[in-house]
Amino acid sequence: MTQPIRVDIVSDVVCPWCIVGYRQLQQASEATGIPVETYWHPFELNPDMAPEGENLRDHIMRKYGSTPEQSTKARENMQNIGAPLGITFSFGDDSRIYNTFAAHQLLHWAQTEGRAQDLKLALFDAYFARARDVSDLAVLVDVAASIGLDKDEAQAVLKDGRFADMVREKETFWTSRGVSGVPTMIFDAKHATSGAQGVKMFEQILEQLSPAGTKTG
Repeated sequence: MTQPIRVDIVSDVVCPWCIVGYRQLQQASEATGIPVETYWHPFELNPDMAPEGENLRDHIMRKYGSTPEQSTKARENMQNIGAPLGITFSFGDDSRIYNTFAAHQLLHWAQTEGRAQDLKLALFDAYFARARDVSDLAVLVDVAASIGLDKDEAQAVLKDGRFADMVREKETFWTSRGVSGVPTMIFDAKHATSGAQGVKMFEQILEQLSPAGTKTG
């Protein structure tokens, strides 16, 4: 069996391009028959976001200087990109974006339990498909429990903040190495890409890194 290619993914759970990029990578892996092993790392798009979050449309307009029409078009475009990848983006006029520091702490704990990938995907689904508040501790605990993680332990992790410093250190590690946007993917600890590159581009990257990989169809 082909040795999996390690892919470190620096991302945020409220970053639509992060789940898009991951699904593109997944499809590329299936198309080439080259397995990948993914490891998720923290990045906060909005570290200074207020506790209550912000209306997504207003946030996009403020952050990128776009008009209401451009903001709406951007959300529609993202829904069109997500659909063929099996991603549901349930954007609406009342959609909100949130601070994700607590979510990253929970993900760090999940990694120690060998469940970081499962929790990351569950958080993507909770936020994008079901419009849940992924800054709310009760929501985070519920999502963790939904994939079989211990509910009481998840609650304790978030309450005492035992992994807060570790998450900050990880965030600093990646930003100090030039990561300023997500998703950033590092293949085989050597080759970095930024953004959702598309299935074909990821296929090319995997084939270049794994000469033994063969097409499956």
